[in-house]
Amino acid sequence: MSTSTTHRPATATLDAVIIGAGFSGMYQLLMLREKLGLRARVLEADDGVGGTWHQNRYPGARCDSESHSYCYTFSKELLEEWEWTERYPLQAEILRYLNHVADRFDLRRDIQLETRVTAARFDADANQWVVRTDKGDEFRATYLITGLGCLSSTNVPNFPGLENFKGKWFHTGAWPRDGVDLTGKTVGVIGTGSTGIQAATEIASTAKHLTIFQRTANFSVPARNAPLTPEFKTYIKEHHDDIRAVTHLAPNGHGFLISDRKALDVTPEEREALYEAGWQKGGLEFRAGFRDLLTDKAANDTAAEFIKRKIRETVKDPETARLLSDFDHPFSTKRPVVDSGYFEIFNQPNVSLVDVRAEPIIAITPTGVATQAAEYDCDVIVFATGFDAITGALLNIDITGLDGLTIQHAWAEGPKTYLGLQVAGFPNMFTITGPGSPSVLANMPVPIEQHVEWITDCIAYMRAHDITRIEPAEGSDARWVEHVNEVANATLMPQAGSWYLGANIPGKPRVFMPYAGSMPRYRAICNDVAAKGYEGFTLMDHSGGSVPVDKRK
Repeated sequence: MSTSTTHRPATATLDAVIIGAGFSGMYQLLMLREKLGLRARVLEADDGVGGTWHQNRYPGARCDSESHSYCYTFSKELLEEWEWTERYPLQAEILRYLNHVADRFDLRRDIQLETRVTAARFDADANQWVVRTDKGDEFRATYLITGLGCLSSTNVPNFPGLENFKGKWFHTGAWPRDGVDLTGKTVGVIGTGSTGIQAATEIASTAKHLTIFQRTANFSVPARNAPLTPEFKTYIKEHHDDIRAVTHLAPNGHGFLISDRKALDVTPEEREALYEAGWQKGGLEFRAGFRDLLTDKAANDTAAEFIKRKIRETVKDPETARLLSDFDHPFSTKRPVVDSGYFEIFNQPNVSLVDVRAEPIIAITPTGVATQAAEYDCDVIVFATGFDAITGALLNIDITGLDGLTIQHAWAEGPKTYLGLQVAGFPNMFTITGPGSPSVLANMPVPIEQHVEWITDCIAYMRAHDITRIEPAEGSDARWVEHVNEVANATLMPQAGSWYLGANIPGKPRVFMPYAGSMPRYRAICNDVAAKGYEGFTLMDHSGGSVPVDKRK
């Protein structure tokens, strides 16, 4: 159901309100409605379903997980009837898929579009969440479930002078629906993360001149994207169970496993051959050749040096090649990137690179970008500057739990959750792929399905055992945060100043947010918690009393 200019504010009492109509929200709706028979409604700020893939329409927007593993697996019929066209699907194809899912399972009748949740307050007396929207709606529900997405709150740096820029500027995460014609334009792209690399590669083919402003040199591996062959499409349809089994075994939820070998246990010649084979195959599987790349700096250095050599072989100008390979972090400790000819574009006469570590951006002028060393004219500026990741979208909502506790206050020193699924002081509120869960360190549909199914089973348990409230027990969140830090510190990832730690947002607490202990380990922990009567959670019954763990069935 979509709102319009004549929208009349609604009031309704539901079993559950779900925020967000992406992969998470749509599957959660289906599970609550079809498995538990609950009255649930999804509230979505955009005018269509799809979440990340509805918002991110920038040139070159493409998934970096392989299509056969980047999909729902709950329905055999859905797996058999949908056919992907490419190894790494474009945004438009993924959006078509998610719209197909919405229609296939009749989800739209319980999705309210163009409706932004502005506030949610827990009414302890009624044991309900009171959810308010920008349309004046008020919904009451026993359960509040957030499926806001980890990368949905855009980050535009506060550059002086932006308001005086005479050209046009866009953030990649809020790209105009009808696109932007950059043919013959002088374009500046600020940012060289995954999004910036994808966008720059595409923009270079049409822009009169493209200037890429790089603060941090980024590792990238060729995607080797290609249409799926008829043989592989047949393989996918005949091996759904096998593919799903691999994604559940793989540490990062992808459709491939990590080798048991260590990088320094083979000869230099063998190691070089394995890296070369991975480079030629392309994609994120390049990381899978050795199991110690994220735990042993010496091993990691071998991969980094290989990629540096590849950049220097590809980029003809030695100084540009040096800047592109001047890495300040170990390989794969920031979001891994796969590209479709990124380093090659620097051999084009219409592409130039500016090192903003050496000459920082000081302002946006009426005609372009000014650094400490020069001014660069731009008709269009593209901010590929990422997101207030993992927590930003939730913190943008006025959420109030018990005793007036706000989510902003609860997370003032960094996010604290138990299992990434719940926040202490916010009963019956569940966070799909919240901070403290594998989320962005995994192939996202895998943790999303696991989260949704765990939440659904938890609510079913509550309803079957007369449980009215669930929230983390005292100390559970602190112990979980300690564990999240422990497993992160066992890797090289905290050595990078990445958005995994919130390092891209001024003033944001530096806390490693995703769970780096692997998806299978996380799944086992969640299953064990549930099997032990939701150990680590406080459960209350209708009398208002806490149900001891040893009394839980």
